[in-house]
Amino acid sequence: MLSRGKTILTCITLFATVSLAVLMYFNRDWTLLWMYHDKSQEITILETQKEFWLPKWFSSRSQDAIVDKKPNTLQLDGWFHASARLDVSTSTYWSAPIVWDGTFKKSVLEDYYSKQKVTVGLTVFAIGKYLDKYLKTFLSSANNFFMVGHKVIFYVLVDDLSKMPWIELGPLRTFKVFQVNKESRWQDISMMRMKTIGDLIQSHIKYEVDFLFCMDVDQVFQGDYGLETLDESVAQLQAWFYKADKEDFTYERRPESTAYIPLMQGDYYYHGAVFGGTPLRVFNLTRECYEGIRRDKERNIEAVWHDESHLNKYYLRNKPTKLLSPEYCWDYKIGKSADIKNVKLSWMPKEYDVVRNNS
Repeated sequence: MLSRGKTILTCITLFATVSLAVLMYFNRDWTLLWMYHDKSQEITILETQKEFWLPKWFSSRSQDAIVDKKPNTLQLDGWFHASARLDVSTSTYWSAPIVWDGTFKKSVLEDYYSKQKVTVGLTVFAIGKYLDKYLKTFLSSANNFFMVGHKVIFYVLVDDLSKMPWIELGPLRTFKVFQVNKESRWQDISMMRMKTIGDLIQSHIKYEVDFLFCMDVDQVFQGDYGLETLDESVAQLQAWFYKADKEDFTYERRPESTAYIPLMQGDYYYHGAVFGGTPLRVFNLTRECYEGIRRDKERNIEAVWHDESHLNKYYLRNKPTKLLSPEYCWDYKIGKSADIKNVKLSWMPKEYDVVRNNS
């Protein structure tokens, strides 16, 4: 009888301990958070993903709540040398640098940002078959090449937590895994990521990082993707269009869309697979892009390249402070190019008939 009593008491104590631990991991939004595999990996179910993005999200109070944590600016002439690559364009007409291999001094950047002790975030979505096919390769390569030697938080957004791959992270690296809803159409998955990134910046990212990158999962890092990419607002030149005339850019050309860019306007064609900056600047981008997508839906129209079309319209109105050359997002299907000296990130083979089929 005494033994049975001890057993019951032990069970009650264990239950109370577990209950207390669960309560301690509820955040201020009552979003459940627990550890995944080890202390460097967290999983969160974002209950806010089930809610509609209300107009109050765009209020000035919400925007002012995000503090731009960017460290003091490093003078451009201290680390960037445009004349080092005379074979390519290394500056925009608004004086933003276009970063190519050989144009930057890594040692200067390392010295500066090591003193600043920056933290860099990277968001990636892996929904449906993209999770199975691409996520492990993307994260493994990012662990090896993305901001090596500096504190990094990988924000991984998946629709099935059970399929999150196990990857042993290097020093100063953390996973934070979020469960999001799966949209019925791949186009909606692409476009709704703008909403989700904005929500995530509001709830988590603005407190945690100095700079943030947002990338597509069907890519693989192949070389050091480092501090030379950091700035307030960072845009990626699309590999297929970096030498093209603006008349050939595949902008949205229908005036009824909010992403509309007239034929003779435009600066560059930017790739939606990579964009970044400070949390505030990325927040502004995602907010305006999603507002454009929402207004288009009200008009029963969908931009030709979905969120990428709206991103190009945003950058036309809000010039990025740094551009990344196609070396930072290259497609080997283009073939060899004398311009491309050192590929940092490359496209994975596109199998749209497989990954975009929700059946």
